[in-house]
Amino acid sequence: MLMLEQIVAPRGQPVSNESIDWGVIARCQQGDRDALRTLFERYKDRVYSIAMYSLGGDEQLASDVTQQVFIKLMTRIGQFRGDSEFATWLYRLVVNTCRDEQRKQRRWVPLADSALVTTTVKQTQAAQYATKELARQVQHALGELKPKLRWPLLLRYVEGLSYEEIGKVLGCSKGTVASRLNRGHSALSRKLGHLRGQLGLE
Repeated sequence: MLMLEQIVAPRGQPVSNESIDWGVIARCQQGDRDALRTLFERYKDRVYSIAMYSLGGDEQLASDVTQQVFIKLMTRIGQFRGDSEFATWLYRLVVNTCRDEQRKQRRWVPLADSALVTTTVKQTQAAQYATKELARQVQHALGELKPKLRWPLLLRYVEGLSYEEIGKVLGCSKGTVASRLNRGHSALSRKLGHLRGQLGLE
């Protein structure tokens, strides 16, 4: 049985919440390009992953948002005072950038019409294909959820954040996070009821 965590983070890589060296952040705040590059290399994949799931699987839009996030990071890094983990501060930047982009969109790009659906590449293993198909369906279902339910799920299962960390990113209490996760699970379960046995949804 595949669990939801394995589907939304299909690479199977454990998410590290390790704090980045404060010296790197200090150098970034002084305009050090090498330090900025270090931050970019450390977090670019995680930012892109969140954007992908938040924006309905649109690769180009996710890439654009990722670029916007790091442009904002370069101009706003001086505002980071260490009141929270750097990753928490960055995730808040990602959430806000995605929300801004969603406001610009009149509607979601249907997943079936996106560049993610490719029929020209033949999968060499049936299991690999099945996993990708599950990921596609989960991604689509997540994209249909209301933002207040989608974001806790993304931060919990894509980034592996704790309830407390999610609360800091979204500006709400742990209780609210727990409530929204519970409601998000229920909504996702309804949308993916036909896959319940494969995803480990309750």
